[in-house]
Amino acid sequence: MRINVVGRQFEVTDAIRAHAEEKAHKLTRYDDLVQQIDIRVWKESDTREDYAAEIVVDVRSHGDFVSKAEGHDLYNTIDDAVTKADRQLHDHREKLKELNR
Repeated sequence: MRINVVGRQFEVTDAIRAHAEEKAHKLTRYDDLVQQIDIRVWKESDTREDYAAEIVVDVRSHGDFVSKAEGHDLYNTIDDAVTKADRQLHDHREKLKELNR
């Protein structure tokens, strides 16, 4: 599984990349579903200190799952987006289990 961390008009430091990859490894427990994880981070505007993170999870035999989060702290914003993606993948896996019964 591949994890990409990209900044939009924003330089991704090694610390941010390491934090995002560490949190995204939480999604590896769905390795039977997940093919690739893209994490995009950006600053909302130059005047405010708000950040945004978007996680796109490429899943086999299904469309991509997208989770977004915004906040004042980039690290917490990444954590929130990963939590949303985890919930989406969990719900999808449970739905697949129901169909196979």
